[in-house]
Amino acid sequence: MGATATIAHPGDAARAPYEPVAWRGGRLVLLDQTRLPAEERYLALATADEAAEAIASMRVRGAPAIGVAAAYALAAAAHGAPSAAARAVREAAPALAAARPTAVNLRWAIDRVLARVGAAPPAEAAAAALAEARAIHGEQRAADARMAELGAALLPPDARVLTVCNTGPLATAGGGTALGVVAAGWRAGRVAEVLACETRPRLQGARLTAWELGRLGVPFRLVADGAAASLMAAGRVGAVLAGADRIAANGDAANKIGTYALAVLARWHGVPFHVVAPASTIDPATPDGAAIPIEERAESELLATPEGAPLAAPGARALNPAFDVTPAALIGAIVTERGVLRPPYAASIAAALAPLAPLGAPARPSAVGAG
Repeated sequence: MGATATIAHPGDAARAPYEPVAWRGGRLVLLDQTRLPAEERYLALATADEAAEAIASMRVRGAPAIGVAAAYALAAAAHGAPSAAARAVREAAPALAAARPTAVNLRWAIDRVLARVGAAPPAEAAAAALAEARAIHGEQRAADARMAELGAALLPPDARVLTVCNTGPLATAGGGTALGVVAAGWRAGRVAEVLACETRPRLQGARLTAWELGRLGVPFRLVADGAAASLMAAGRVGAVLAGADRIAANGDAANKIGTYALAVLARWHGVPFHVVAPASTIDPATPDGAAIPIEERAESELLATPEGAPLAAPGARALNPAFDVTPAALIGAIVTERGVLRPPYAASIAAALAPLAPLGAPARPSAVGAG
């Protein structure tokens, strides 16, 4: 990664056992998720190009965490050019925005920093970029705490919860979305166990969710992605919780590939299926799921292990969409920090996002209902 500094720990980040995204000494510091669970290694990134590579290569991943990381990356660009900070931020933005196309939080966070810097006097541009990045990060932490509280109340007593991909602190730079709900539910005595889908091809469930649940002390077992149907049929799943990388104005939700299949299975077996995502993941400019761009990643992710060992026969080709779209009709509730949204989603989403306030700020509960 060029001149990127590698450090063994996040320095003074003593508030938590691990901190996925942080600002330290003028640099964006990331816990390299491609090294987990074998090694807990932090990267100190000084340029937007380094941050864009980290986002594209999934050293940092999860829609909210990507947004926070991009905001700090712009602050780092400004910090590195104090006499031309506003220009540095503008020039850094396109590469960051292009790093991953599906997660709307990325573009949203970049736009917020650009707006804050554009409104600041030139001499204050670098400070403005950092202030906005810190505001975005703080709002995400607060949003995660609120979603955990609201989502835990939806879980049936003594629930066995099925999850997909990774939706904990690693994915949000806060407390997590769906996994934050799981942790809150476990602390409240509502979660008996988590069944974590391994989530091929990059195994975010096996590598990351298992690592985080172990850190949290929440009982869990890994399950093969293909086991979900039989587990639901046997009555061994009480609820399915998923995150989202983009939610359209009608409630259609894009998430890690395989989420749509879980939603279909859950509907067939009468298992509640809920999406947990901050309001910043809702894109009112995207009318429905058909308008969500779906990232297709390298064939090598299917043809080899994350460590590079071959899995497929020589000469095999692969098709590797990273996301799918779950239709709104299959989603029981969308849990946001602004309330629990219910069908019809076009109306509840519009109510949650109006009046326009900084995403991450609490809205009036009466707008969408908190049940």
